[in-house]
Amino acid sequence: MGDQTEYSKAGPGGTAELRAAACARPPPGLEPSGRREQACGPGAAVYIGVVRNSADAVRAWGWRTVSAASDFLTTTLGATGRRVFRLGLSASYRPGERTVRAGLDAGMNYLFCYAVDTHMTRVIRELNADRREQILIATGAYNWVLWHTPLKRSLEKALRRLRTDYIDVFHFLGVMKPRHFGPRVREELARLRADPRVRAVAVSCHDRKLAGELAAQGAVDVLMVRYNAAHRGAESEVFPHVSRHNTGVVSYTATRWGKLLVRPRGWPAEEPTATAGQCYRFVLSNPHVHVALTAPGSEAELRENLREVARGPLAEDEMAFMRRFGDYVHARAGWFMGG
Repeated sequence: MGDQTEYSKAGPGGTAELRAAACARPPPGLEPSGRREQACGPGAAVYIGVVRNSADAVRAWGWRTVSAASDFLTTTLGATGRRVFRLGLSASYRPGERTVRAGLDAGMNYLFCYAVDTHMTRVIRELNADRREQILIATGAYNWVLWHTPLKRSLEKALRRLRTDYIDVFHFLGVMKPRHFGPRVREELARLRADPRVRAVAVSCHDRKLAGELAAQGAVDVLMVRYNAAHRGAESEVFPHVSRHNTGVVSYTATRWGKLLVRPRGWPAEEPTATAGQCYRFVLSNPHVHVALTAPGSEAELRENLREVARGPLAEDEMAFMRRFGDYVHARAGWFMGG
């Protein structure tokens, strides 16, 4: 049956309703209830039915039953209307083409890539038309600060590089200050918003106040912002503004460049530190975040991150710990883009 996640809800008489995701056909032993939903994975669907003995199903088919995560792993990316797996994939640390394919096979469908991400580029070029339609490719133009490359030219280079007819989310990347997103760039991005080769436009923004203003204005379809347990300013400066125009939110640096994964000086020896899984689950436990990017260094790291997010939202005690630990890291870890 391949990589999948199933959700179990106890029914009367000890029966269970199971959602079997990323299956090309109904799983053996499942009594269909007549409901069938489209899943993120290529050629896959969600089949819902009743298994009379869920314990037998687990033993027979290796299903994992999860009590409260059915909506945690997938959502709609704001006003774009596109369904996304909430853990997005970046190949910035060059994890290998096999890792990118493993992510796709596991249902990941939000791919963020820079021009230098050749591992991901080669996989994207291989996508057939049906699978390409299920994937959201996010890339864009850079804010070079000292010079400006027209966004249309950057779009056309990306289309040629990725050998695709359209970009799902086209970013203007690396906006540090309001003057970096002045009238000329805004106008160019607005024109791309109307270009049939672009399905949504976005800004990657390190200035949270500006990001909140852009959301309130409906200037972009998607915002990419930094958010993690140590740097939670987006909770007050960005997230309150996204509902007005249903702006999509993509978050990155969930581990705070790894600082949340190591023991900070002075942290009590008997106290635990955060795990990568807790970092991603912290971010995704915020309903305003549609996608959290992960940039694994290997296939093993990717699979571990997928296993962790499948656990669902953080429990109250975990959330309290992550906020307390995040505050400690924030006070001692030094400079961080975006505050």
